[in-house]
Amino acid sequence: MPRSTTSGPSQRILRVGEQVRHALSETLQRREILDPLIENSVVSVSEVRMSPDLKIATAFVSPLGASDADAVVEALNKHAKFVRGRVSSALRQMKYMPEFRFRLDTSYDNFQKINELLHSPEVARDLGPDAQIGDQIKDNDKDEK
Repeated sequence: MPRSTTSGPSQRILRVGEQVRHALSETLQRREILDPLIENSVVSVSEVRMSPDLKIATAFVSPLGASDADAVVEALNKHAKFVRGRVSSALRQMKYMPEFRFRLDTSYDNFQKINELLHSPEVARDLGPDAQIGDQIKDNDKDEK
């Protein structure tokens, strides 16, 4: 069977990444990591990207309620081996337990920047009267609800 020419992750890699995300989220919810930075903030795991050989799991996290998000991510990276041990029971089906790397999730900030750009006066001017049609559709949707 010929290999796919797409460079995206396979279905298996995506499925394993989602399983790891669930196991990691459960571990963080149980507050098993005894670190004041992690204990005093809620950590949301938005995505886990697996390496092609499934040996490295990069978790994108958003610390909620933390004054310094980078410090929370640094603390998670410091406790990565402990997290690996705690998650292992939920991922028994894996041949190798992945090494965890934590990164700050900036996708929400990017979404906000794109949203601001789309609603800027320059974009509205370039769209012309068609922009009002989109606003009317939104208004009709609100009226129906």
